[in-house]
Amino acid sequence: MALTKKDRRYKIKKRVRKKIRGTEEKPRMSVFRSNSHIYVQLIDDENGQTLVSYSSRNNEIAEQSSDANKSKQAEMVGQQAAKKSLEKGIQQVVFDRNGYRYHGRVRKLAEGARKEGLKF
Repeated sequence: MALTKKDRRYKIKKRVRKKIRGTEEKPRMSVFRSNSHIYVQLIDDENGQTLVSYSSRNNEIAEQSSDANKSKQAEMVGQQAAKKSLEKGIQQVVFDRNGYRYHGRVRKLAEGARKEGLKF
């Protein structure tokens, strides 16, 4: 029986999460992509805390990107999340694409974060 898209992504997600862990100094940068928005969290897995979160639903992004496409919004989210994390003293992260392929909006988000100085 063939896997559904959701089951396939969940299987990949489990396989990847076995290998990567976020710490307070180097948190896990987790991406979630819905049909219309993109979300990112910086997570400390040792303490089970979300250190920074940002999404395309935030007012700043929504105002700036009223005419921008979803890829441009993802890049803006990556840049803003990187700025927020640098303010908190986080300079390195472990990128968790969360089972999604590394292209399109996920790639734009990563490039935006790198552009602002976040290392991964």
